[in-house]
Amino acid sequence: MNSIFKEKNILISVSTLGIITSLFWFFYNPVQDLSVSLPGADNRPDSNEAASEIVKIGEKFEHFADLETTLTGKWTRFRGADFDNINKENIKLIDKWPAEGPKIKWKVSLGEGHAAPVIYNGKVYLLDYEENKKTDALRCFALETGQELWKRSYKVHVKRNHGMSRTVPAITEKYLVTVGPVGHAMCVNPETGDFLWGLDMVKDYNTEIPFWYTGQCPIIDNDTAVFAPGGKALLVGVECATGKVVWESPNPDNWQMSHSSIMPMTWGGKKMYVYAAVGGVCGISAQGADKGQILWKTKEFSPSVVAPSPLVMDNGKVLITAGYGAGSALLQVKKTGDKFSVEVLEKYRPMEGIASEQQTPLLFNDHIFSILPKDAGGNRNQLVCTKASDVKNILWSSGKSDRFGLGPYIIVDGKFFILNDDGTLTIALASTQKFTALDRTRVIEGQDAWGPIAIADGYLLMRDSKTMVCIDVRK
Repeated sequence: MNSIFKEKNILISVSTLGIITSLFWFFYNPVQDLSVSLPGADNRPDSNEAASEIVKIGEKFEHFADLETTLTGKWTRFRGADFDNINKENIKLIDKWPAEGPKIKWKVSLGEGHAAPVIYNGKVYLLDYEENKKTDALRCFALETGQELWKRSYKVHVKRNHGMSRTVPAITEKYLVTVGPVGHAMCVNPETGDFLWGLDMVKDYNTEIPFWYTGQCPIIDNDTAVFAPGGKALLVGVECATGKVVWESPNPDNWQMSHSSIMPMTWGGKKMYVYAAVGGVCGISAQGADKGQILWKTKEFSPSVVAPSPLVMDNGKVLITAGYGAGSALLQVKKTGDKFSVEVLEKYRPMEGIASEQQTPLLFNDHIFSILPKDAGGNRNQLVCTKASDVKNILWSSGKSDRFGLGPYIIVDGKFFILNDDGTLTIALASTQKFTALDRTRVIEGQDAWGPIAIADGYLLMRDSKTMVCIDVRK
């Protein structure tokens, strides 16, 4: 009898333990104490730390030399004067590299990063980050010789995170505007370097700096600098002459700054600014009594990391693309009466059509060109071409033997200049029919050559993570 009683107790204990274990297994959430880990967030700058730092924008100026030049070529902002990454100067460039290698005019060491220059009348302007001095430094060089002419800088602490500097200035005859890694905007006189004004987007607009620091490049439109800070204002317009904020866009959904840049668009008789924020895509009025107001917006394509800028096409279409599996979306802006709206025509993954992780696709002769991201299947890292009217049908690719990384590409004199991660520069025909490589050479023995290319007067500027090089590519 005792043995039977003991067996019953054992059975009851085992059953009870089994029930408790099952309940624990059912209700326990194994990821309840984990947080989402986003790329680059491990070294992301602390917003409170950035906001509390006292930064005297433009505080220091150094003059090194004066310059007399006859050069008149210009590359005035990110993607050039027409925002299309196509140089339209009437100048003939080489088809093949000389037997002795590229004609390097000069090179200069830079702080680690991917910031790229603008060119204006024989001068080169670059916002560098000097890590040893902990300063954002706007540096001015002579295009033909590389001699540094002047530098305007200010102290700001930036931790290394796959580089630090990432932006391209904007320049006109009277104004030069920059944006630093942690959201400090600065305007100077491009001829003299005289400081005009500064804007701290973290302090003034509660901007949340993106994962890999500010990648957004400023624009100057009718002597007004335009930024997309997010936070308190989606976009802002600042008068270049005075630094006065002349308009602000509401931000009811609290969208944040992305790595993407603002692109202008005119549709339905209305000029607007198109911006892909962290949170969604929008069109902001760029003219008239409603300047700065939201004309249309959509949350249907809103990845957490957006680096490429909107590609504005004809007929009110806009292509938005991003990396890390996000793929692309094709938008159609519509106008009914005096009201605008937007429709998402297509959304697709990287293996289903044209896409990009970092560089903005290029529109040329009614076709779109892009280097596909690493998650695009068999065509990964290849330059591909589609019709602008059919972004999901790849017409041709550069092939398995011509794969590229995250580097930039540009069209000039009917040719592509395509930069690979390791500093190899390829010349190829700018054709909608097929990919034809003309020549290639390793220009820099470096890595992470991701900064946009600039070219004027036949001088091509490219960089890797630590060096900028000027190449004479004139025929």
